[in-house]
Amino acid sequence: MEQYAIKGGNPLVGEVEIGGAKNAALAILAAAVMTDETVLIENVPDVRDTNVLLQAMESVGVIVTKIDRHTIKVNAAQVHDLIIEDDYIKKIRASYYLIGALLGKYRKAEVALPGGCNIGLRPIDQHIKGFRALGANVRIEHGLIITETDKLIGSHVYMDVVSVGATINVMMAAVMAEGQTTVENAAKEPHVVDLANFLNSMGANIKGAGTDVIKIKGVPRLHGTEYTIIPDQIEAGTFMFAAAVTKGDVTVKNVIPKHLESISAKLLEIGCELEESDDAVRVVASKPLGHTHVKTLPYPGFPTDMQPQITVALGLSGGTSIVTESIFENRFKYVDELTRMGANIKVESNTAIIDGVEKYTGASISAPDLRAGAALVIAALAAEGTTTIDDIQYIERGYEDFDLKLQSLGAQIEKISTERELQKFKLRVV
Repeated sequence: MEQYAIKGGNPLVGEVEIGGAKNAALAILAAAVMTDETVLIENVPDVRDTNVLLQAMESVGVIVTKIDRHTIKVNAAQVHDLIIEDDYIKKIRASYYLIGALLGKYRKAEVALPGGCNIGLRPIDQHIKGFRALGANVRIEHGLIITETDKLIGSHVYMDVVSVGATINVMMAAVMAEGQTTVENAAKEPHVVDLANFLNSMGANIKGAGTDVIKIKGVPRLHGTEYTIIPDQIEAGTFMFAAAVTKGDVTVKNVIPKHLESISAKLLEIGCELEESDDAVRVVASKPLGHTHVKTLPYPGFPTDMQPQITVALGLSGGTSIVTESIFENRFKYVDELTRMGANIKVESNTAIIDGVEKYTGASISAPDLRAGAALVIAALAAEGTTTIDDIQYIERGYEDFDLKLQSLGAQIEKISTERELQKFKLRVV
């Protein structure tokens, strides 16, 4: 099994290019099946989740052509099957976007129940409620969500909780429904807006994305388009916190600073210096980090996907900090691993109480999920000594070339798969 071997203690310095947003790419690739014409999508991140989704799409007859590593052509004119249940698809959360896309176009879909990271319950009741409001029959049988209808009719959908996935799914299903659909208490995340812009470029009529009320007027058909995916705010935020934790100076390039506001605000609060330009943010950590309190919230609040990264930073700051997780109830599993590295963190229900320590020390640890895995890499970069991290396949679900990008900033990190490689790494980095 592949691991990361990391020798800590080097400040990260330099520039790093941020890739396309994984969460936007997953929704947009799924939505590309909603036309028979060819769709060209640029800035697609080459990560495990997007590749699994593309494989699943190919399994039902979608023709996927890679123009280059980040540019993909999709043609769904030859879709021959509306059942998607291959083993891969069960491993990713975004498999359920194919339900909204296929239901919207073909009025029928059968998709395996989603997997992804084990960070707590992620019920799909709001998705089902939305599909039913549009006139679809929905049932769960043999591990599949089965949706079908003769016709979809625009409706009023009120989300009981803000759900990114349900907002995206209902939006796709409603695009070619008869009449108007209004989604209230909709998610406002950048990737919801990106999907709406993509669908509109295919001829959809969606207004209000980015606010809590989205209005969708049904159109008879969608056409081909060329579209570029937005940069990944979570990848950018991860590198920003890596700069803070390693006392570094890192410029993240190809970003939309507006999407990073909640992250930037917390970095300023704990004592980092920030410089913003049109499409880049520079983070300099020249002073000791201070403490703060943070609560994860739907966008534009502090993202749940950045919670492990800020916890790692606060673990090395002066004083006591409190992190409250309000989105997922099982998102502090990585704290046990961080404690092995010397962190002083107590978790009570959905709150972590963090007493800052002077340093982390290297240990053998495991990545419990995607974002926590990336956060543990950051902790290892700041730690004294060598750390090995197992289960890095989680990290590769959402970060492209994570180790190579970190190396370019001066990190001593390598992907290894044998004890011998580990020994060679240790000899080299002494």
